[in-house]
Amino acid sequence: MNTIEQQFQEILQDRKPENLYKPISYILLQPGKRLRPQLVRMASAMFGGDPEQTELVATAFEMLHNFTLIHDDIMDKADVRRGQPTVYKKWNSNIAILSGDALAVMAMQQLLKLQCDPKTSLALLDIFAQTALEVCEGQQFDLDFETSEEVPIDEYLKMIRLKTAVMFAGCLKSGGRYADADEQSLQALYDLGIHLGYAFQLADDLLDVYADESVFGKAVGGDIKDNKKTFVYLKALELADESQKMELKRLFSTSDMDEKEKFNRVKAIFDAVDVKKITEEAISLYTDLCLEDIRRINTQEENKSGLLALIHQLQNRQK
Repeated sequence: MNTIEQQFQEILQDRKPENLYKPISYILLQPGKRLRPQLVRMASAMFGGDPEQTELVATAFEMLHNFTLIHDDIMDKADVRRGQPTVYKKWNSNIAILSGDALAVMAMQQLLKLQCDPKTSLALLDIFAQTALEVCEGQQFDLDFETSEEVPIDEYLKMIRLKTAVMFAGCLKSGGRYADADEQSLQALYDLGIHLGYAFQLADDLLDVYADESVFGKAVGGDIKDNKKTFVYLKALELADESQKMELKRLFSTSDMDEKEKFNRVKAIFDAVDVKKITEEAISLYTDLCLEDIRRINTQEENKSGLLALIHQLQNRQK
């Protein structure tokens, strides 16, 4: 079976116009975690799904994920992703928008290639469409937060559920649905994706402040530099005394301060309120919920080993 990169090359071979498809090829062939296709494959394999057909579902969700990255980078004015210039930076915003749109449509086309009964095909298209819509909702909440002075933590969690976790949930549920998993297992797979998404994003928020740069692969402090209201910031704000709260708010309203000085001053407050430990506890809580979800999946225990290993790996990741 071809690797997902080989499949992308086949899908994009000889496509014209070049300025539409070259940016798509550029982002799809960059090295990445490929976590979402992994989740599709694992869920399908647990119930005996055909690997070659499953790969169409896995490819669809990886393409959908990369579509969201192209558009997110335009909205965030991000210059670099995965150590390379972002699509809009390498080309321009108009080309990036159009390439992103085309990529979303091409992702759906992968699902239309599936050789399965119409009921399964419609169910997969429904999961895919709902996932795509909810990711857009999450991105809008994220944009709204940029102009909000204070964001309640429950609203932040709602945002990352939509922006990050539903993609994981959609991947797992789609893999299970293609392989004809029972309803209880499908719900457990979906819940697992949500809890995994929470743990993954909170770990991202934490790594941006506390990662070892030599392992992380990029400079820490990007969220602080961009005044992003992450879980770490919001939890610190909640725990801070009045003086620390005023200082945090002031620091997160500046954009012309020396980056290193700003990072050090913010981190000093984070350290003072012990936000690292509290965030790690929240990650552990969601990881425990993942393990409970796995126990509800109706398949042999040996079939769950891949997911268990992946959860352990993500829980302890350093980048």
